[in-house]
Amino acid sequence: MPRPLTEKQQAVLDFIIRYDQDDMGWPSYENFMDEFGYKSSNSITQNLKALQKKGYLINEEGGYQLKPEQKDARRGIPILGEITAGTLQEAVETNLGYITIETLFPNLDRIFAVRVRGESMIGAEIHDGDYVLLVDDDIPDGGIGAVLYNGETSLKRIFMDHQGLRLEPANSEFDDIHIAPDIFEEVKILGRYIGHVNKMGVRKAPEMYQVSTRHYSPFGNEA
Repeated sequence: MPRPLTEKQQAVLDFIIRYDQDDMGWPSYENFMDEFGYKSSNSITQNLKALQKKGYLINEEGGYQLKPEQKDARRGIPILGEITAGTLQEAVETNLGYITIETLFPNLDRIFAVRVRGESMIGAEIHDGDYVLLVDDDIPDGGIGAVLYNGETSLKRIFMDHQGLRLEPANSEFDDIHIAPDIFEEVKILGRYIGHVNKMGVRKAPEMYQVSTRHYSPFGNEA
């Protein structure tokens, strides 16, 4: 994974990415100097070397390039300025970078997606054909998650008490699935639901499903 950047290094990287996304190629030293007010090329070189060392750039045939994953991962929605939510004030137009998928889902390296089949979770607005986003984590009581049981997978709300585990659908046409405590070892938590994607866009899970307040260990996950 790339290492964290300083504020200046992040600004330089964002400038390079904007250049790349506008199909203008690689910025010249003059472009860097005009953008950041550098007086010499030495400051530019130091920032480029730092970005290479931290895993954001590669240096091939004597020239720097964005790593392919940086080109893809950093594409996003441009932030073009600031607006007040109080009294009217003068508009502030400035390039503040991008809203990316990492902005929406900071734990991107732990997130994966599966496509939903069936309508047992329509009450949670999860429909057949949606792509559910899951994070490798335990699930809070009543939270939505994906489980593997008896060789089959299912996406349900998960409850647990002294009577065992209950997998509850969000559709009254489907029955709960009950799992007795003595066979917990046969249940594996695949991931905690954090949102889903469909033709309408990206929907994040409600806050109650984003933070686990009570963890269960019978599934083999570390709390």
